[in-house]
Amino acid sequence: MANMVGTGIFTTTGFMARDLGSAWEILATWMAGGMIALCGALAYGELGAALPEAGGEYIYLGQAYGPLLGFLSGWTSFFAGFSGAIAAALLGLAGYLDRLAPGIAGAGVDARVVALAALWVLTAVHCLGVGPGGRLQTTLTAGTVGAIVLMLAAGFSIGRGSLSNFTSSAPAHGSLAVSLILVLYAYSGWNAAAYLAGEISDPSRAVPRALLSGTAVVAALYVALNATYFYALPVARLAGVLAIGETTADALFGPGAARLVAATIALAILSSASAMVLAGPRVYYAMARDRLAPRLLAAIGASSGAPARAIIVQSAWTSILILFFHTFESVVIYTGFVVTLFSAAGVGAVIVLRTTRPEMPRPFAMPGYPWLAVLYLATSAWIAIYTVTGRPREAIIGLATVAAGAPVYMLMTRLERRTRRLAARSERSDRPHRSEVSGV
Repeated sequence: MANMVGTGIFTTTGFMARDLGSAWEILATWMAGGMIALCGALAYGELGAALPEAGGEYIYLGQAYGPLLGFLSGWTSFFAGFSGAIAAALLGLAGYLDRLAPGIAGAGVDARVVALAALWVLTAVHCLGVGPGGRLQTTLTAGTVGAIVLMLAAGFSIGRGSLSNFTSSAPAHGSLAVSLILVLYAYSGWNAAAYLAGEISDPSRAVPRALLSGTAVVAALYVALNATYFYALPVARLAGVLAIGETTADALFGPGAARLVAATIALAILSSASAMVLAGPRVYYAMARDRLAPRLLAAIGASSGAPARAIIVQSAWTSILILFFHTFESVVIYTGFVVTLFSAAGVGAVIVLRTTRPEMPRPFAMPGYPWLAVLYLATSAWIAIYTVTGRPREAIIGLATVAAGAPVYMLMTRLERRTRRLAARSERSDRPHRSEVSGV
């Protein structure tokens, strides 16, 4: 849940109001996005129960398509998927903190300093293990969800809104494709629980339950929040508004409420960043365990049980992104396209493994197979084609990031084969000859 609820739900509806011009069409698009995310969660639930190891897509893609694609998914997770998303979230957090305490900017504190401070505090906590890190994550998530539920209850009970706004309309200036892409970006992160499967008690039951319940609750919150937006203001007043959460809070409750909404958004962003700091290093740990990443990333803390070195290395790269990518938007552009491709490959792994390994134990079987998986794949293909044709620069940057991992994989596998040959040769040379054993 924490990995999903970030800035997306509090910013994208204004653009959708401009593009679609209908409250009911926008609500239907958010519902459709939730259903698509649930299809993905069902697929990952089957994979997580059948392959209960830390690593997520790295494990699933390696089993279904071979080690190269698994490696590329982990490579991309490090350089874009997790690190880039954490950098974007924490730069966004700095902006919202400045709204809560305007003196931060007045005092000349750079947003990057705030982002780096938040990053390394989260890193220190999660290095202590799943226990302290999990308690922090539960607290942040519960606080975020509680604040959103309180906002919803207050909006419909004491807010100054009107039900007539749901039938309002405005000229449409965009396409459904763009709106659905924005919605699915807000739902991204539904698969986060799968990355910790190796550290969860009874993963065959817990992973599917976490994926499905978390995605369903977030979908319900998203639809309810959008209903609150339209209860507050008609579509024409929302069209093109970026800070839609604060704008509608101001309309419902008065000027002072905008700061409370900014605090809720800041908490949601911090919770989302914390979830990614927790989940991402499990991928690099799994790669290092398979000798496809530096061995130091496979180290586990003796007392914490956490891959602390992998967490620190991820945060170090995230720090570089924060320092060199100065804005939230530039980091989002860097991370978006390939995440869709690899999640689609993960869902496709269900079909591949059912075909190639039908004997594999599946404690949880995806219902609606294969049609729900096909629906997710078709939607992902539509998004990928739109990105390549409509935003080729972003697509090229994303594909270049993936392609850069291929020669690294070849080098790592070559070094691993050489290490094994040297070890085997050393073992043979150390083995005593038959004459020595017999004493002749």
